[in-house]
Amino acid sequence: MQLNLTTFLPLSLILLAACNLTVNDGPSQADPPERGPRVQPGTAMGIYAPEQHDLYDGRFIISGSRIYQAGTLNDESPWDHMGNDGTNLRAVEGTVEFDVDEINNTGTFRADLQLPEGRYVIDLEEFKEFSPCQDGGIASWLFEHGDSGCGDANWPKSILYVAGWGIGSATLNGEPLYQDYQIHFMVTQGMRDRNLVVRYPLEGKSSEAGAVNPAQQQLDFYIRSPETNEANHPQREVFDHFFAMEVTWK
Repeated sequence: MQLNLTTFLPLSLILLAACNLTVNDGPSQADPPERGPRVQPGTAMGIYAPEQHDLYDGRFIISGSRIYQAGTLNDESPWDHMGNDGTNLRAVEGTVEFDVDEINNTGTFRADLQLPEGRYVIDLEEFKEFSPCQDGGIASWLFEHGDSGCGDANWPKSILYVAGWGIGSATLNGEPLYQDYQIHFMVTQGMRDRNLVVRYPLEGKSSEAGAVNPAQQQLDFYIRSPETNEANHPQREVFDHFFAMEVTWK
């Protein structure tokens, strides 16, 4: 049999090139997803991001009630103002309300509380991101805290339905108390159980999911000083922490 070299040579070159191809141009199907504020490993379902919805207007009008404070305004250091074990909490009167535009990072946040020390008011005056996952200062529908790859590990990982970060002030009985302090608020899944206890870290944890109860919601907020103090938990000179266990969307 006589081979036609004009046919054989081009064919052999194609086969040789195919043998030299590699499959490393993209991630393998076996590779786990990269952990981040919108992606977590081990999830069994996916959801559309807010910006994928044609009707998403970015506006969140939310209020919180049944509010508790972790510790007091005048605790001596060292103190614990996380209150995860539920032993140093006190119920306080008042409301927390915000009306924000997540798309444009604008809006208002105010907590108006009646504490034993007097009327205590927190105002967030400038929305500002402190890390890229905070999306300009207001973000919605992301994972934060725990091992999410966004935020610190003081809280368990949770979906944040909406959250804000920025700079603001507080007054006590109408007099300035704090100025240019950092403020954070977040509406999350139930980080506290119905007895106000945070079970975190969770013993015998069976999945990548956070130590939260998706059948509940809460609204946490705090104002903290720029100055740190390693004796305290969290490690700030001032960390006034509150949470509302009843959340109303408007």
